Amino acid sequence: MSDLNTTVTRYLAIWNEADADKRSAAIAELFTADAPYIDPLAAVEGHEGIGAVIAGARDQFKGLSFELIGTVDAHHNIARFQWGLVTEPGSEPIAIGFDVAVTAEDGRIQGVYGFLDKVPAA
Repeated sequence: MSDLNTTVTRYLAIWNEADADKRSAAIAELFTADAPYIDPLAAVEGHEGIGAVIAGARDQFKGLSFELIGTVDAHHNIARFQWGLVTEPGSEPIAIGFDVAVTAEDGRIQGVYGFLDKVPAA
C-alpha cells in the first residue's frame, strides 16, 4: 500500500495544474487506465474522461484552486478527504467537497467517488 496522504496531495495537485500536457501526464501516472471518477456532476472513466472533467472545472473556476481541508482519513487502500475550492490559499472556500479514493495494489488510484457539501451560489 502506498502513502495515501501523498496520493491525495498528488490528486489535488492535478486539479491545480494549469498546463494541460503536464496535467495529462500526471493523470496517466496517478490513475489506472480504467479508473472511474464519479460525483454529482460527472460520471466518467479513464484518463481522457478524468482529464475532461478536470479541464472543465478549471475553465469554469479560472484562478481558483483546490486545497485539502483537514486531514486524510485512510485505511487499507481507501482514503477519504475533504477539499475546498478557494480564491487564495487559506481563504473561505466557495465550494467544498468530500472525495473517497480507492487505490490499486501498485498505489495508483483505481476510482474516485465524490460528494459536494457546498456549491457556489448561482
